[in-house]
Amino acid sequence: MTAAEFLLLAVMAQRAGELVLARRNTTQLKARGAIEIAPRHYPLIVAVHATWLVSLWVFGRDQPLHITALLGYVALQGFRIWVMGTLGARWTTRIMILPGEPLVTKGPYRFISHPNYAVVSAEILVLPLVLGLPVLAAIFTLLNALVLAIRIRAENSALADRSGIPAVHVQS
Repeated sequence: MTAAEFLLLAVMAQRAGELVLARRNTTQLKARGAIEIAPRHYPLIVAVHATWLVSLWVFGRDQPLHITALLGYVALQGFRIWVMGTLGARWTTRIMILPGEPLVTKGPYRFISHPNYAVVSAEILVLPLVLGLPVLAAIFTLLNALVLAIRIRAENSALADRSGIPAVHVQS
């Protein structure tokens, strides 16, 4: 197994675990009365992320790792953990509005409205660079930006339109 394959397996295992956690949290939030907002764009997000991972496997599995970029990617995982830890059971991959719950304003949310989107955007840029794939980094950074434009617009609209109903911040 190459170092690149090991890294990609680790990333895929992390993402799979996060999907399990997100599904559990979404189910629990819905049981508490949460409402999903703008679910129609969710398959597009999944498609971009899945295609990104497949592309990394196809083009990067035999590439040497660029250590500086790898250190950056590892640092991003600390920010990912900070976001997820701050949200706790409110972390999910969907946009959920939970009546009666205040917006999260601690942790990274003190500094930026959508810290998870910032982390994911940076990961989509940096991981291909770890594998020496700058063209994939550019392509998927652009695709992710297009998808996030839809998602952030939907989330911000839900937050502005909630008529006093606080929202749950989510992860993409």
